[in-house]
Amino acid sequence: MTDPNLPEQPAVPPVPPVPPASAPVPPAAPAAPVPPAAAPAAPEAPVYGQPAPAAPAYGQAPPAAPAYASAPAKPAQVLSILSLVGGIVGIVGSFFYFGLLFSIAAVVLGFIAKKKEPASKGMWLTGIILGFVGILIGVIFIIIAIIAFAVLASYGNTYGNY
Repeated sequence: MTDPNLPEQPAVPPVPPVPPASAPVPPAAPAAPVPPAAAPAAPEAPVYGQPAPAAPAYGQAPPAAPAYASAPAKPAQVLSILSLVGGIVGIVGSFFYFGLLFSIAAVVLGFIAKKKEPASKGMWLTGIILGFVGILIGVIFIIIAIIAFAVLASYGNTYGNY
């Protein structure tokens, strides 16, 4: 039904339909930078009216602590240290006649430490050496003292000549 008084209009070609999957996608906005992780917040005090966090029941393990790597345990060096100290005291005390006991203890502790504490070789070896030197000095001083007492005891004694 066209009106004869109207001029005839040119025919418009039909527009082909655009498939929905091939529609252009606008570029996405850049992602916001992620802030570095903050330190864990300290536990907050309970708000008024709320119950406090419950402690673990008797016999249960407490909550797990964070697993940090610990330093490897150093072996104990007690015997080596005692041997070294005994050797030092033995040498100094040998000049006063009581160092012989410390020197013998230094040698004994040094040989025990040699078996049980091989990692601390410097200390137990020094203790053994100082112990033997202290024993040598102590024995020499004891021999000198015996000779001195023998000489002093016989000095002036003429056996009957008063």
